[in-house]
Amino acid sequence: MKPNYLKLEFISLPENQAFARDAVAAFCLPLNPTLAQLNEVKTAVSEAVTNCVVHGYREASGLITVECRTDGCELHIRISDKGVGIADVNAAVQPFFTTGPEDERSGMGFTIMQTFMDDFSVQSNPGDGTLVCMSKRFEPEVENA
Repeated sequence: MKPNYLKLEFISLPENQAFARDAVAAFCLPLNPTLAQLNEVKTAVSEAVTNCVVHGYREASGLITVECRTDGCELHIRISDKGVGIADVNAAVQPFFTTGPEDERSGMGFTIMQTFMDDFSVQSNPGDGTLVCMSKRFEPEVENA
């Protein structure tokens, strides 16, 4: 399969989370994911975009960028914002960590992304925004003899 690439940019509105999730799901269909794998990708993308909207831009708005590329049987996803950034990434990726306890946030977004994807990383600096990189490997379809 030839490598493929997708780039989306959209305003940090909560309703755009569903758009991003569905666009990435449609993009990875040629990799023949199982329904469970497809749901894992959709959930990870939803969590990443929601983090951009809720934590990255807070009450303001800005651009969220979603980039996807395929490489063989792998899907690589980069989701970024130019929001407030994260002061302590190591703390932020711990289960139950949240900057908005008054919003009744569970603090499980990064943990969910990490659990559902094969590779996961977060890069961030205060004032410079955040970049989440995730990858998912799909087993190639085996031909019946």
